[in-house]
Amino acid sequence: MTAKMPAVFLSHGSPLLTLEQGPARDFLDSLQDILPRPKAILAVSAHWETHDPAVSLAKEPETIHDFYGFPKALYEQLYPAPGAPEMAERAAGLLEEAGFQVTRDPTRGFDHGAWMPLYLGFPKAEIPMAQLSIQPEKDPAYHAKLGEALKPLREEGVLILATGAMTHNLREIDRHDIRGSTPGWAEAFANWMAEKTAAGDREALLSYRRQAPEAARAHPTDEHLLPFYVALGAGDSAKGRVLHRSFTYGSIAMDAYAFD
Repeated sequence: MTAKMPAVFLSHGSPLLTLEQGPARDFLDSLQDILPRPKAILAVSAHWETHDPAVSLAKEPETIHDFYGFPKALYEQLYPAPGAPEMAERAAGLLEEAGFQVTRDPTRGFDHGAWMPLYLGFPKAEIPMAQLSIQPEKDPAYHAKLGEALKPLREEGVLILATGAMTHNLREIDRHDIRGSTPGWAEAFANWMAEKTAAGDREALLSYRRQAPEAARAHPTDEHLLPFYVALGAGDSAKGRVLHRSFTYGSIAMDAYAFD
């Protein structure tokens, strides 16, 4: 029998995590031990933004190095996992049944939000994978509905892997020290999200902009938190279990949750 998969939100962090040591790197290294092995992965990355939901159908997706100014070694890293066009079509069909307009991209590769955590967590790159885009002009409730539509995939052995960041204000990071001290505003926001996720308080989480402390400072724009809501919606409830919590570069919260 195919094991039912969780829906997971990961904070993917800086591309430098593949080169530097620390608690977040250790966590990502352990993913294949923490998670059941999926038949396929549907990655929902903050780094693919479209007006309507889009799925990737490439059979041999390229590794996209969509970052600038980093060491040469990062641009030499590849994640040659096979594509999963049939699963992507299944995802598209579920979304269309739920009333979404879906586009299909025949060539889209894996951006760093998708491949980087898997480069560490599933380094053999054997599991077929496709991507689903986010819609940055839409709100958390919309993205939770995306996740709800995709829920049947979990019964079919598909890991819904949503990646972004629990906090994402690049103007306030400590660029010189991955272990830089964490400011109070970042800790307050991440702790509030952890409390509401542990309680399964869907209403509060969907209203994070109005209710969470330091929300505008933690997320000047929404896109890096929107994947969290896809994972939440794909879960059996809004109650998530903590997989990991830490900070990098001072204010980047690397929290990860599973919604079972």
